[in-house]
Amino acid sequence: MSIASDLIRGHTDTIILGLLAVGDSYGYRINKAIRTATDGEYELKEATLYTAFRRLEDAGCIRSYWGDEESGARRRYYAITDRGREVYRQSLLEWERANRLIDKLIRPFGENGEGK
Repeated sequence: MSIASDLIRGHTDTIILGLLAVGDSYGYRINKAIRTATDGEYELKEATLYTAFRRLEDAGCIRSYWGDEESGARRRYYAITDRGREVYRQSLLEWERANRLIDKLIRPFGENGEGK
């Protein structure tokens, strides 16, 4: 069963920044990493991915550059900036807070359905 895209869509920038925090990458590899991490349950549409790249670059969170591939097509790589690292840290804090609040709201009586 595939997870609803709506649950993840608002976190696209954070997902991309998290992957770039590990190292520079390019679109296809980022999408492959997302598919692999989710056991194929989620992947970004190409248009969504490249729209996010433009938005993050315009905001100063990432920068792009052309790779020096010896064979095959040249790839546009993306790297996280210091601003991007700060935005990523802030987004993680917001996610953790939202996750706790949502958990309280959808499980008002705990895991076993009994009052707290």
